[in-house]
Amino acid sequence: MDFKTTDLCDEFSDRLQIAEPVFGDYGGELMFCGSIVTLKVFEDNSLVRAVLEEPGDGRVLVVDGGGSQRCALLGDQIAELAEENDWSGVVVNGCIRDSSAIAELGIGVKALGVHPLKSVKRGVGERDIPVRFAGVNFIPGHSLYADEDGLIVSEKPLV
Repeated sequence: MDFKTTDLCDEFSDRLQIAEPVFGDYGGELMFCGSIVTLKVFEDNSLVRAVLEEPGDGRVLVVDGGGSQRCALLGDQIAELAEENDWSGVVVNGCIRDSSAIAELGIGVKALGVHPLKSVKRGVGERDIPVRFAGVNFIPGHSLYADEDGLIVSEKPLV
């Protein structure tokens, strides 16, 4: 799918949410889009792995990690699962690790930063609930579009 977030903003600005520019690009694909699946976790990536083991069908996993920068919620092994299972991308309100390996994968990854420490594994968190960060409400089933210029969300598909 070919789009530019700048063009989508020009055409549909009245029905978009535009994320604050807080994310770095870490995946091998800078441009990605899809229907949103959400997780709310804190310093525990057990559910991230569980969701990305499922068929992605071109969807985007949005992980609200509470903005924690004390550990990583996504590493190369879990990112490889996302690629293998046809997820379009992952957006993390938190950190990732293994950034050079993730940069080689055919998925989009946006995150606040990188951190070498892995998370705990307690299986704690919530799935498919509305989450809010970077000035955007991420609602399961809404459409997310991301590229090198930013990240936007629309209630309905735009392209």
